[in-house]
Amino acid sequence: MDASRFVDSPFGAPAKEPGNKWAFTYYLPKPVPRQIDLNSRVVAELSEADAALGHLQGLGLLITDPGLLIGPYLRREALASSRIEGTQASLSDVFQAEIDASSINDDTSEVQRYLEATNQAYELATTLPITQRLILQVHATLMEGVRGEEKSPGEFRRTPVWVGRAGATPETATFVPPLPAHLGELLADWERFVNDDGRAMPALVQAALMHYQFETIHPFLDGNGGIGRLLINLLLMERGRLPLPLLYLSHYFETHRDEYYDRLQAVREQGAIEAWLIFFLRAVHAQANDAVARSRKLVQIRETFHSEAIKERSSLPRLVDVIVRNPFVTVKSVETRLELTNQGARNLIKNAEARGWLRSLGAHGQGGRELWYSPAIFNVMEMPMTYNGDAYPENTQAGEV
Repeated sequence: MDASRFVDSPFGAPAKEPGNKWAFTYYLPKPVPRQIDLNSRVVAELSEADAALGHLQGLGLLITDPGLLIGPYLRREALASSRIEGTQASLSDVFQAEIDASSINDDTSEVQRYLEATNQAYELATTLPITQRLILQVHATLMEGVRGEEKSPGEFRRTPVWVGRAGATPETATFVPPLPAHLGELLADWERFVNDDGRAMPALVQAALMHYQFETIHPFLDGNGGIGRLLINLLLMERGRLPLPLLYLSHYFETHRDEYYDRLQAVREQGAIEAWLIFFLRAVHAQANDAVARSRKLVQIRETFHSEAIKERSSLPRLVDVIVRNPFVTVKSVETRLELTNQGARNLIKNAEARGWLRSLGAHGQGGRELWYSPAIFNVMEMPMTYNGDAYPENTQAGEV
């Protein structure tokens, strides 16, 4: 790490310990600032992000069955967060892997692991504050399996790490996080900031600083980004800004990946906190509007399908909820979810197919089972959407999977 690129700022400075066995330059963060002077540009972005988050918060309170919407959003977030870390998978891959074990591969397994870790985090957060204990438990789940087996799941690192191009050394790395000896003190300060000291500042500013500091401390050998991103929703829920985990920033971070990393690095190198805050607040603004648009459209489609389904004395209304949660189905998955006979599940799918709700994709997987999907629902989850306060696009035409 080139120390000449770094200044001594309120957020940290380069350090070196010649007598240490790891005698290379690293970055030593300072305690998280408890007060930030916001310039007019940041205040303007904060106002817009707060308003967008308020719309999402209000929508979350009005949804009668939030579980139907949380599932699809969780999958989008898990996929985007995993992609940032290099996972190669599509949203359709993730949905198909959930209903057909033969579709599971290393990439979809990592996305599923992120889903499990996220669900665990939300469950733990109902009884625990955001603490090191919670983080360690969630990290153990996230890193169990495919790529995490040798990365000390559920343990803070005991050795140095560095970030840079493949083959980089501590001397050539872009960023060398603090040495292990500093982690205890830094994490204790971070925990105090999250739970007590940071509450005097706006929740979104606190969330931005929390995420920056966690990524900079880099407490794990691997999985820091995934944990750091899922903590954002936890904090906003704990601060009362979200009733449900409906805000997912990873898609924005993935789309603007280079800027995401550059803004974090600029705080370390130059103390450029305003640029990071603006980037973070724009992400909140964009993704809150995105979530509102998708939520409204999914609710509209569900209500339309339900209004038709209730005219029949069958399990058709229950099938609607199944495909809202996962728009891909097989006869076996419907049979299992709705506790039907094989023929009953097949008849139900054919009924939905005749109505245009489902479309066959032919035989898939090792067993050659026929796979169906709902173009209307899948497109709402997959296609770009915008929300301007009172309208949203009609992205319900059949698309390619």
